[in-house]
Amino acid sequence: MDPLIHGFTRMALAGCGREGRGFKYRSLSMTIHGNHRRDSSSTNPSFDVVVVGGGIVGVAAAREILLQKPHLTCAIVEKEPDLGCHQSSHNSGVIHAALYERGLANKVQDMRVIEKSEISSVEKYCVGIKALHSPHTGIVDWGLVTKSFGEDFKEVGGAIIFNYELSSFSYGDSNATADIAKYPIELISEDKKKVNAGYVLCCGGLFADRIAKLTGGSREPVVLPVRGEFLELVEEKRYLIQGNIYPVPNPKFPFLGVHFTPRIDGKILVGPNAVLAFSREGYSYSDVSIADCMEYLRYPGFRKLALNNASFGVEEFFKSMFLQLQLKKLRQFIPQITAVDLKKGPSGVRAQALNLNGELVEDFVFDGGDESNPRILHCRNAPSPAATSSLAIAQVLADKMFEIMAK
Repeated sequence: MDPLIHGFTRMALAGCGREGRGFKYRSLSMTIHGNHRRDSSSTNPSFDVVVVGGGIVGVAAAREILLQKPHLTCAIVEKEPDLGCHQSSHNSGVIHAALYERGLANKVQDMRVIEKSEISSVEKYCVGIKALHSPHTGIVDWGLVTKSFGEDFKEVGGAIIFNYELSSFSYGDSNATADIAKYPIELISEDKKKVNAGYVLCCGGLFADRIAKLTGGSREPVVLPVRGEFLELVEEKRYLIQGNIYPVPNPKFPFLGVHFTPRIDGKILVGPNAVLAFSREGYSYSDVSIADCMEYLRYPGFRKLALNNASFGVEEFFKSMFLQLQLKKLRQFIPQITAVDLKKGPSGVRAQALNLNGELVEDFVFDGGDESNPRILHCRNAPSPAATSSLAIAQVLADKMFEIMAK
């Protein structure tokens, strides 16, 4: 088994064990779990590094920072009452392997192309022309993995501050009480609480662009929230699916298309589609933010995207509204499925980066650490499969932070 996949499997199982014993983060507003320094002249907790965002990328990066530099003090500030509440736990739960050529280069074990006649020997009820078979692709609860990373972080001295919705940053001489030379950045929450930091790493996910603007950073790329709505196979028909079944994706879009995904709890998810969410955390059509919608409409990049891909957007919207349209796609792979075999499932919202030209950004985007923001690094875009790659991304972010700190 690939070492990275083995590591994830091991940590996920460890996390399940802790959860089974009642493991859960508990917090009140501004409760700090872990070590911090408090300057004698300041009432604000102070840290060498503060990570903004308690999703899997932010938590993995904070963990990596302390594993490499255990003498530092480090905190995660998170607006929710727990870790991994959004993208990290609202996803398909797959440990993604690479596509064929990259898979061979990375020595993915036993991956091969199989012909039409062989497909039923792997998936009894599945039909197709050819298939790429990766027998060791795994499934996991990424939300639980995030919490497992969080426990690792606390065990090496990290602090986690929940219910801390960031509203602004201030610098240097605006803070007369803190040790300005060592902790010059003040992070201020919506309820006016304050934390001081020497350096800041922002992993804001669905709010990455807004957090960057709070520090004077560029608006680009903006975050477009794209909701994926899953259906669920009824229990009596779960026997139809043995493993993950994916279509060949449309290379024009960074979405995988409608697919079949077994879950850790035994459920089988089907989907998702890809529709515009009407708020940054819009998990249903009833979640509407007029301010968010106006922000999209004013942005030239969104208007170009919508104009150039109108047919795709309309198709996805109607698949969301009418089960029969979704069913038609599903039956291309599993002909036995009928409408009564499906029920409404969960949904997730993806932070899709979009540039001014109306192009979906499919690569990693980091900025900061320059003259305008010498002590702040932003992870602006960490596209799928960010959860699968979170340990590797964490190493990159930690290295970048240490480069900034060494200047």
